[in-house]
Amino acid sequence: MKHFKHMQAKSADEAANEAASGEAWVMAGGTDLLGTLKDEIFPEYPETVVDLKTIPDMDGITEDGDALRIGALAKLSDVAESDLVKTHATALAQAAGRVASPTIRHMGTLGGNVCQMHRCWYFRVPDDRFHCKRKGGKICPARVGDNRYHSIFGDDGGCFAVSSHDTAPALVALGATVVTTKREVPAEEFFGAHGHRSNVLEDGEVVREFVVPKTAKSAFQKFALRKSIDFPLVNCAVAQGSDGATRVVLGGVYPAPWRSKEAEEAVAGGVTADSAAKAGEAAVSVAKPLGKNAYKVDIARTMVKRTLMDIAG
Repeated sequence: MKHFKHMQAKSADEAANEAASGEAWVMAGGTDLLGTLKDEIFPEYPETVVDLKTIPDMDGITEDGDALRIGALAKLSDVAESDLVKTHATALAQAAGRVASPTIRHMGTLGGNVCQMHRCWYFRVPDDRFHCKRKGGKICPARVGDNRYHSIFGDDGGCFAVSSHDTAPALVALGATVVTTKREVPAEEFFGAHGHRSNVLEDGEVVREFVVPKTAKSAFQKFALRKSIDFPLVNCAVAQGSDGATRVVLGGVYPAPWRSKEAEEAVAGGVTADSAAKAGEAAVSVAKPLGKNAYKVDIARTMVKRTLMDIAG
């Protein structure tokens, strides 16, 4: 295993400056990055790992008018248990509470969960045995290989890996903004397959916090093989604004959270048992499953219906 220099950052700007050359990667809770370093899944690695945990005052959860501000270093367990989040961003609290195991939730951070790399087994195989498209190769092996857990809505730049962040669909559904050391990015535009990253962050850019608008009604559900720890096969978040408009976002089905405008149109007149069922059908009407994952279409349909019913009435 390669040896790395270790730097303890004193501020987000210091960490960003260190990472600007591309020779350093940043680490929050470490529950994702450490595994990738140990398994040597990439052809090239940085010289330095920058530890963000030493940065003070980046883990707060505060109220700011019509929004919540949640620091990137807020522990997932704290997000899940926060009365502010449970009241004003219910879907996010529920999502944070379903990430992995209690031990990981006490270590992992909201920023780390949002920025974790895709879980595709071709992308993650030790010793870089599959030099896939995300790592400079010519093809995505999942297109014709074992694609049981891959995208059912097509590819993103040739990649069929899926967004496995539990908190990401909730942030998109709630209309959150990701605040970095360089800019503010709507959560809906933040995710995607970009090299080894699952987001639009550039070298020298670090997530500081999330601004989450208060939302009266929102909900999250997750389907996983082992409910207590697994990444989602499919998850779903919905949020209804004061104007009655409802956002419907699926995870585990595309390389980024998949916002279903078709499902949203189906519940434009209100969420009822009938419109929720129609929304489930509408959500998967544009699905394009691969050879071995058509079963996920049925799960996605049901997840949309059930999650919408959580905010019905």
